[in-house]
Amino acid sequence: MLTEEMKEPGDQDTDGRRLDRSKSDGKQSQGSLKAALRSAVREDNKVLEDATDETYIEGGESHLEDDDYDMEHLEGSSSSFQDDYMGNIGDSQNMGAPTPASEEAEEKVKKKISENFFYDYTELVSMPFVTPDSNIPLDLLTLVHSFGYDCRKRANLQLLDSNTVTYIAGNQLILLNLKTKEQMYLRSISGRGIGVIGVHPDKTYFTVAEKGVFPKIIIYEYPSLRPYRILHDGTELGYAYVDFNYNGTLLASVGSNPDYTLTIWNWKEEQPILRTKAFSQEVFKVTFNPEDDEQLTTSGSGHIKFWEMALTFTGLKLQGSLGRFGKTATTDIEGYMELPDGKVLSGSEWGNMLLWEGGLIKVELCRAARKSCHQGPINQIMLDEGEVITIGADGCIRIWDFETVDTADSIDDTGLLEIEPINELQVGKNVKLFSMIKMKEIGSNFWLAQDASGAIWKLDLSFSNITQDPDCLFSFHSGAVEALAVSPLTYLMATTALDCSVRIYDFASKTPLAQMKFKQGGTALAWVPRLVSYTGAQIIVGFEDGVVRILELYDPKGLTVFAGRKKISDADINLRQVFKPHTARVTALAYERDGEILATGSKDQTVFFFEVEKDYKPIGYITTPGPVRQLIWSSNSHPDSTLLIICENGYVLETPFPTIKEEEENRDVVSYEIKDMHIKCFHFSSVKSKILGGYDAGFLYHCEFPLSDKSSAITKKKDEPFDFRLLEDTEDNPIQTITFSIHQDMMFCGMQNGAIRVYILNQDNPSLMNIEDYWHFNIHDNNYGCIKGISTSFDDRFLVTTGADSNIFVFTIFSEFELKKDIRAKVPSPRFGIETEPIPEDIEDPKAYSIENARRKREHDKLMKEVEEIKAGKREKLKALRNEFWKLLEMNQGLPKHMQFKQTDFDIDSKIRAEIGRKTAFKIQQVEKELAWEKEKHQLGLMKLQNRFRESLESDTIVVHAIQSDHKISSYRLVKPSKYSKSKRTSLSDRRTSKMERFEKEGAGRKDSQKDTDGRISVEEESIIEKGKKFRPKTLSEIIVENQIEKTRKLILKAERAQLKIQQRKKEWEDLYKSKPQDDFEDPKDVQAIKEAQLYMGDFNLKTASDYKIPEHMRINAAKKEEELGHLDSVAHSKKKNMNKCILSLRDLKVAVIEEIQCLVQELKDIQSTLHVSKHIPIPQVPQIHPEEVPEKRFQYDEETLLNFKRQQMKIQDETSSQLEQGGSAGSGGGFLRLSSRKDGDLTTRDSLSRSSKASAFCVDTAKLLEFEKADPIDIELEIMKRDEIKYLYMQQYLTNRIKELIVTFDAELRVLRHQKLKLDTQMKLSDLHHVTLFQEMLLLKNFEKQENVLQERVNSLDKEEQDMQWKINETLKEMEEKKNEIAKLQDQEKALYAGFQAALGENNKFANFLMKVLKKRIKRVKKKEVEGDAEEDEDSDESSEEESSLESDEDESGSDDEVFDDSICPTNCDVGLFELALQLREKRLDIEEALVEEKKIIDNLKKEHDTLSKKVKVVATNLNVAEEALEAYQREKQQRLNELLVVIPLKLHQVEHVVFGEIPNDLSGTLVFSNHSLGRLQERIIQLHEENSKQQKLNKECRERRKQLIREKREMAKTISKMEETVHQLMVSKFGRVIDLEALQTLSVNTTLEELKIKKLRKELTNAKEMKMWEEKIAQVRWELMMKTKEHTKKLHQMNDLCIEKKKLDSRLNTLQNQQGNAFQGPRKADIVAREKVTELIQLQAERILALKEEIALLRKKGGLILPPIQPPQEKEMKPMGL
Repeated sequence: MLTEEMKEPGDQDTDGRRLDRSKSDGKQSQGSLKAALRSAVREDNKVLEDATDETYIEGGESHLEDDDYDMEHLEGSSSSFQDDYMGNIGDSQNMGAPTPASEEAEEKVKKKISENFFYDYTELVSMPFVTPDSNIPLDLLTLVHSFGYDCRKRANLQLLDSNTVTYIAGNQLILLNLKTKEQMYLRSISGRGIGVIGVHPDKTYFTVAEKGVFPKIIIYEYPSLRPYRILHDGTELGYAYVDFNYNGTLLASVGSNPDYTLTIWNWKEEQPILRTKAFSQEVFKVTFNPEDDEQLTTSGSGHIKFWEMALTFTGLKLQGSLGRFGKTATTDIEGYMELPDGKVLSGSEWGNMLLWEGGLIKVELCRAARKSCHQGPINQIMLDEGEVITIGADGCIRIWDFETVDTADSIDDTGLLEIEPINELQVGKNVKLFSMIKMKEIGSNFWLAQDASGAIWKLDLSFSNITQDPDCLFSFHSGAVEALAVSPLTYLMATTALDCSVRIYDFASKTPLAQMKFKQGGTALAWVPRLVSYTGAQIIVGFEDGVVRILELYDPKGLTVFAGRKKISDADINLRQVFKPHTARVTALAYERDGEILATGSKDQTVFFFEVEKDYKPIGYITTPGPVRQLIWSSNSHPDSTLLIICENGYVLETPFPTIKEEEENRDVVSYEIKDMHIKCFHFSSVKSKILGGYDAGFLYHCEFPLSDKSSAITKKKDEPFDFRLLEDTEDNPIQTITFSIHQDMMFCGMQNGAIRVYILNQDNPSLMNIEDYWHFNIHDNNYGCIKGISTSFDDRFLVTTGADSNIFVFTIFSEFELKKDIRAKVPSPRFGIETEPIPEDIEDPKAYSIENARRKREHDKLMKEVEEIKAGKREKLKALRNEFWKLLEMNQGLPKHMQFKQTDFDIDSKIRAEIGRKTAFKIQQVEKELAWEKEKHQLGLMKLQNRFRESLESDTIVVHAIQSDHKISSYRLVKPSKYSKSKRTSLSDRRTSKMERFEKEGAGRKDSQKDTDGRISVEEESIIEKGKKFRPKTLSEIIVENQIEKTRKLILKAERAQLKIQQRKKEWEDLYKSKPQDDFEDPKDVQAIKEAQLYMGDFNLKTASDYKIPEHMRINAAKKEEELGHLDSVAHSKKKNMNKCILSLRDLKVAVIEEIQCLVQELKDIQSTLHVSKHIPIPQVPQIHPEEVPEKRFQYDEETLLNFKRQQMKIQDETSSQLEQGGSAGSGGGFLRLSSRKDGDLTTRDSLSRSSKASAFCVDTAKLLEFEKADPIDIELEIMKRDEIKYLYMQQYLTNRIKELIVTFDAELRVLRHQKLKLDTQMKLSDLHHVTLFQEMLLLKNFEKQENVLQERVNSLDKEEQDMQWKINETLKEMEEKKNEIAKLQDQEKALYAGFQAALGENNKFANFLMKVLKKRIKRVKKKEVEGDAEEDEDSDESSEEESSLESDEDESGSDDEVFDDSICPTNCDVGLFELALQLREKRLDIEEALVEEKKIIDNLKKEHDTLSKKVKVVATNLNVAEEALEAYQREKQQRLNELLVVIPLKLHQVEHVVFGEIPNDLSGTLVFSNHSLGRLQERIIQLHEENSKQQKLNKECRERRKQLIREKREMAKTISKMEETVHQLMVSKFGRVIDLEALQTLSVNTTLEELKIKKLRKELTNAKEMKMWEEKIAQVRWELMMKTKEHTKKLHQMNDLCIEKKKLDSRLNTLQNQQGNAFQGPRKADIVAREKVTELIQLQAERILALKEEIALLRKKGGLILPPIQPPQEKEMKPMGL
């Protein structure tokens, strides 16, 4: 993980590695960190105290000037502020020669700041700039009110007390009283704007962090508003956010671009503690963790960072850990919140919440079905009263459960977890909540919210029955205020902005009057002059879609008041007229000086003219070379009325008064464009712009239009001004807007940086050279508060400015006359009949045609209409020809076949038909391609509709009608099963079983485990010989050892078997005695039955009783209730489904009956065709299938249905074209359903008609035959006809009866099923009522679930703790039992040892007492060593231990006070073997005694642990009982709340048995609804109890008789046992001579210790023999090596002897040569000297080698001597050749 350390102020942002600390280390480090932080602050104070004396305060206050108190920029490298402070002093001393003021500042910095010290606000506050030596007063403009609010500024709403809020407005801080609406202002100290504000947790201080070069942070005291502290050098250009810690002792600030510096301040001492760079991108916010002051969090553009103050070896530092998004997309984080356990919950741009832990995203929280928590970014997250509150840009406030959020974790790879809010509040439409603060009002939960759409809301988040609706306290413009206009008659002004609103203000009384909303934003505004509207009641507004609207302002109090009317406001706005002259945003509006012409300019590079008198009739428009910026008509002093058009790209045009044409002339014109207007043009170009590339700021230019030159194009012209005036400090801060006072004595300029500049004009000489003196003051925000509009009131008493920072300021202009108090603007009275005038139709569609486009469209439509008329004429001619052709075809058909023309004869050309077919197919293909997207779109829409409305349905409603009666039956409209029938939750209460169940479950397991532990058998001793070795033949010694081991093993195994048999017998006796019940033993079943009887016998507890205790199996929670609700839903769903199946089968039966009736009717018609009419009986009417019976066929259609639908669409379109969409949709829906239903009826009878088609055809054929045969019938034929007639009459009656039978049968089936459905309806209604009750109970249980889970978790944790402790106690008792058994075993071993030794002594041993004393003697033993050395060391240690062992006997314990004996020597005539055995057994006895002591110590410790645990168990049991009682009380409260819910139970009168005097009482509140089943159970229980009582009495009598018999048998058994014991004693005496212990005798079959020692001795002997053999081999090897070395050294001695002889010979020769030489040469030769030196060196070398060889020989003669390597001569000398 990447981390950053903040080392000290001025350090760069460095990456480091975070220290790994455990939890315990973390706690210690936090404590040391706090101590270090406090010590750092104390050291700061101490340094300041020691530097100079304390500052003295005169008159209770000290005033220091801002310039005298500037601190040096903090640049140091120390880890504490003390070193940083000293570094700053050093830096300041190295800075050249400081001025006296700076020296004084350094002196004052060192002084400690008193608690009562305050700065002087008047000396700190920024003041206006006035040209020196001018008479301009400083208070030329005085701020009186602010109508704006910078709603998009972060954290720009803070609460100081219950009635006062504060927010930033440009260079002012406004304190607003919520009740009185009064405003107070604090000016910026720097004059460069305010970055951010913050409020102290105690509401006693608030901070103002400013903007500018190295801006300051001013802490004001509230409510005195005096500057208390000033913090310096925290950032370079501006602050982005400030925050106090929870206690208010520290302040964190983060800077804005470019440094983003994070600083921690000790603000009361005006000293920074730590500082670092927060991040490399924009940082939005920094906050302290409320639970831990050493943890901070910052967030911003694409990041979140977690900071921690750490105490390192170099001092106090900040370590920053950057949050890693991982799989989650990187997002800007605006809102976040630190959780108490260190995790952080943040928002995201897409509206989900991110839970951070350890610098990583633990889980991403969303709503059900993966819906985002908010539709848009989450701007703020807070924790209030245990609930998490999120504020979103979608205008919603949602409340989340804290525990759900805190314990959230991802359940799959997506990292998402779905949760739902507890409550939510939708503040309103088009609301974008930015921040929210809580109002401290007792008994209420009110909040103030900052709306980025331009409002301050008061919200009630109590979410109760009396919760108030959101209240909009204040409404403002959102975003830049685009235009401003002031009334020419009174103190009214109008503003508009891109937030689609127009607002009217009374700036004299500081009151907003009215506002009006539109679909598009306003961009231009002008007040209609009095020449047009005498009352000054109209304003004209231009919008960004090119629409111009004329609004009328009036006082609604002048209208007729109707009863019941709402509260009347002071002003209202009415839409007077609307038109659209442009296609882009309107930028300028101007009325001609006489009010005859209105000119509108736009971004679409056009200027449109309207005739005002004729309801703004369009005159025409002209095009401009660039987008229009401003329009100005010439004043009355100008001879002609001309329009000055100023464009954005430097063009200035002058147009004359447009010519107004008559309607007749204008009627045939295609366009409104005016092309013959004489226009003057000036294309601005200055010398500065040529040098600086088009940048002309800093000057005021005087220009004139050049002479018109038609030959040159306008765009190529470049004109220069003839005069200019330099304006100071405007090169980088150009003027945006200019206006003049009414008296023309002042020029007001709005600057780009939000400042106001006022130039004083000389009315006598208005030239540019006289513009010198000015007044300059920063008002709006310096970064983005460009002044968009500035204007004076009609009487020059007020000045109004609007800026891009959403602020609107009202100033009073300095005047010698005082303004009257409580002056108000007069709202124009309404015109007569204004309330009855129709409101003009507004243009809301931004794509609507403009005036010019509408005219062109109208001309185009006119032309197209003429073309269509021509086409219609051609079509009529073609139609006449087509009719003539059809007539010819009919005439051709009437001719004989041999004279008819063929179809091909009419084709003029066969290729034409083929070509037409090809074209038709191609067109169809093209149409299909064109409509493919639409087809896919509508298919998707149809699919979505089906998924939304049809997929959730299992079956739609089917209504089956009876045929003869009016009875009908309808199926259930069945939806798919609800979520409750599918989901099943787990609850905390299900996790804990009762104690009885738990003990029953765990008892068997524990008994089994005890049996396993008690029944463990020691594993047999492993074989001594290791396994896995390679095979080799065994030696005789190994065979002896194995035989001895096998013999010993068999003896040990025999003894162990005997011991095991004895132990088993003992265990059986112990189990038998344990199973023996005590005298006061009671059967647990009987105890439980008695307890239940005492609790419940004779008492039927009601749930409404105050002492009702809810059994564990009857406790209910939300999960169980949801399961119950789901079960009810599933049961109801299955029953409804079965009934629907029956109704569907009945519908199918009706279809089959109708088909059969149709066949029978057809047969009946055939029969009646053969009978005489007089013998006909009425044919029953064939039933029809109603559309309600086949609802699924509403969605079936065919080509005929579609064609009918198309005909209806065309018919409706022909009737009314204006209502095409409405008529089409209505007609389509009705026609589609009617046609489909009719088609369905046809489809249902189609099969039946096909069945009777053959019969009908046959009847027709017979009828035709009868027509031809008209001869008289003969007798036989008449007989046959009579017989047939009788048969047909019978068949006619039979078929009629059959039809009636089918109808009656079907109706009967329907009535039976209808009766069943009525019963089911009753059940379903009851289930619905029960469903409502269960749902109410579930909601109530969910409200109780949170606290219940807490209590249940408490009970579970205590119960688990009690179980763990009880388990530990059981384990301790178990271990104590095991230790007691081991002690018993050791004691048995000791007894067996004595018995065995006594047996070994035999009888009449005269040394028995001596040997027994030796055995029983107590000696002090040295503890055995665990680590053994070599064999020799072991022997030495054994000898030393034997020598050091104290063999003195303890006289007190030996039993002899006078005798002293020596147990180290065996007495004479005493058996040495018995003496050695006594010593060995004594060692074994001592081992047993030591083991006994250790085991007793362990038992004592276990007893102490058992006592401690028992005490803890009692405490835990007490707490558990308290917790269970609390849970029981909560369950009782929950039951009481459940009892308060109303439950509907329908009863019949015979079921009410509570009667008073034979009548049912009016008040049934005290009655009890009891089911017959429960009553029957109680009555049966009475009989059962009587039977049980008689059975128990009989059983008691039998048990008494049985007890008497068992007592008699016990006495007889005791006598038998005593006789058997006497017999055993007699047998022992007769066999052994005395009573002995048989168990000890069985276990002493072999002396295990002695046998083990023997085996060990054999092993040791074998090991020693092997080792001796190995050492002998080594000695032989070394001897052989010694012999070889001796031979080698003898050889070297011979060589040395030879060398000595050679040396002797050389010496003699040398002497001979010296004697023979003459005296010819006085000195020795050089060659001889060299040769002599070499020989001498060789001799010395040989002598050294000889000595070395001698020493070697001497060493070799000694044992263990070291052999040194032979001496080698130097290599360099050996390589040189010998010169001899």
